[in-house]
Amino acid sequence: MLLKAFKIIALVLTTFIFFAALYLWAPDKSKTELEKMYGSPKNAYVSALGVNIHYQDTGPSKNPIPILFLHGFGASLQTWDAWSEALSQDYRVISVDLPGFGLTGEDPSGVYTDERSVEVLEAFMRALQIPKVVLVGNSMGGKFAWQFAARYPDQVAKLVLISPDGYASPGIEYGKKTEVPAIAQLYRYFFSKTFLAMNLEPAYANPKTLNDALVNRYYDLMLAPGVRGAILARMQQTVLQDPVPSLTNIKAPTLLIWGEQDAFIPIANSNDYLKVMSNVKRVSLPNIGHLPQEEQPTIGLQALKEFL
Repeated sequence: MLLKAFKIIALVLTTFIFFAALYLWAPDKSKTELEKMYGSPKNAYVSALGVNIHYQDTGPSKNPIPILFLHGFGASLQTWDAWSEALSQDYRVISVDLPGFGLTGEDPSGVYTDERSVEVLEAFMRALQIPKVVLVGNSMGGKFAWQFAARYPDQVAKLVLISPDGYASPGIEYGKKTEVPAIAQLYRYFFSKTFLAMNLEPAYANPKTLNDALVNRYYDLMLAPGVRGAILARMQQTVLQDPVPSLTNIKAPTLLIWGEQDAFIPIANSNDYLKVMSNVKRVSLPNIGHLPQEEQPTIGLQALKEFL
């Protein structure tokens, strides 16, 4: 009887795991399908160091110094849609899907270090024959923006950092890779939209900002071919370095925009930048979280316009 009971329990558990896996199974979406959903006539591709970069280019093409937008980890160029639309009335505005994200997808080299990303970005500018930009980055994109400004100072007219990444948080040491649990590899095959929404919600001071359309966009583009593998590779390859030597060398006028309710990178971190950068101004945004360009586009955009 006991053996029979164990067999029944094992069968129930096996059945449960099977249907749970079936429910969470999330294969890549067709790139053609995603382009139809999230592309536009203003979107294009260009090769940069072997990476087929997906980007959007709007506004007056003769504008001598374009605005270049860099999104954060797990995001895509669509995060800038509201700002791009408003600014393109007066400026040339370019936004990119960084290597490993969105419709750019995986980097054929398999290298996702910060250095590689910055080099690809510089090659992207050369491919479009853009000598200088106003560089705007959010979170991870903010880290790439200040790294780029430090490495290629003549190519950055102004720098805008929106709750940028770069300083080590508690539990993370400079010069050491982050340990990624082996179970994380299952992310390539199983991915829940509900789980994604739970992880996105803290990015907004007002959780109601995270509507179905926004969740669907993040989810769909996470399922772009090669993106999940690229995200895992980036996590495994990222090694934070002390940002102070680079930040102290940045000469471009810099604007820090930070949501006061940022739960991902607290506004207190902005003091680290103010201490070491020589030409920097901070604008704090009340009742806004980590993604002001999505949560309250008008408020953050006003600060950016004044800086421009």
